[in-house]
Amino acid sequence: MKIYLTAAVTALFFSTGCSQKTENVVPGVSGESSAVVLTDSAKVVAEKKRASELEKGKLPKPYDPKENAEEKISGLVKKAQAENKNIILQAGGNWCIWCLRFNNFIQTTPELKKTVDDNYLYYHLNYSPENKNEKIFGQYGNPGEKFGYPVFIILDKNGKLIHTQDSAVLEDGKGYSVEKVLDFLNGWKPKA
Repeated sequence: MKIYLTAAVTALFFSTGCSQKTENVVPGVSGESSAVVLTDSAKVVAEKKRASELEKGKLPKPYDPKENAEEKISGLVKKAQAENKNIILQAGGNWCIWCLRFNNFIQTTPELKKTVDDNYLYYHLNYSPENKNEKIFGQYGNPGEKFGYPVFIILDKNGKLIHTQDSAVLEDGKGYSVEKVLDFLNGWKPKA
């Protein structure tokens, strides 16, 4: 009987000790210091999210989840043939701060806007819970799954995929590099 009682008390002790949550423990920090570190970290994350949402609220929303992307791209191909331009599909959504930043960057940087206007037809291909445009993305190899958003799909004037560009290589801090974006745009403009 004594053995059973000792085993029961030992099991109760270990089960109580093991049921405590340990995922919030910061290695090398104990007690109140751990709580302070976690609270500060949570505050930083919350502040960054709030700042991002405020920034998003101020930027234009170029993506239209209701638009028929297939019809739009078909129309762009006809126009590109007539104007001898390539097509840039900027894939992403209004939910994506980096997508909105890139759109704003192009629209407010005269050198970039001129390069785009002279050489490309530009379309914001929506990817969002409301409309994932799965058929269109499937035609281009689902680049968002590989690179994230925004991702750029370059089509020639006949609608043929000629390049897919990861946007991360165009970044500079919390924005984009004029030099890198200009190199990208100049590298895929139509041949004269």
